[in-house]
Amino acid sequence: MNVPDNLKYSKEHEWVKVEGGEAVVGITDFAQHELTEIVFVELPALGKQIEQGAVLCVVESVKAVSEVYSPLAGTVKAVNDALEDEPERVNNSPYEDGWMVRLEMSDASQLDALMDADAYKQFIQDKD
Repeated sequence: MNVPDNLKYSKEHEWVKVEGGEAVVGITDFAQHELTEIVFVELPALGKQIEQGAVLCVVESVKAVSEVYSPLAGTVKAVNDALEDEPERVNNSPYEDGWMVRLEMSDASQLDALMDADAYKQFIQDKD
């Protein structure tokens, strides 16, 4: 399982990459592997205010429909429009081309509650 060291992770299998005051969010390699082939991604509207733990977007795979929860509170500044036509990007490149949302963080201290790569690796290992 690919777990980059430079990201933060949630227990719901979302990743966060901080760039300035913004957070790029997607689902982890573990999550996309569990979902199998992703066929649709429903992204939020630009400007939407989102609370930490609220539904950020919805991912549909051949196996299930799953909600993606926001690991941080913030305002949606950008969405990955390419996922509309190519949802498989989430499977092929979950940490680069498969990012989902860019949030302007409301409270950067919420990052402290997320796991680092080592903690996330242990978390998914314990699930097996």
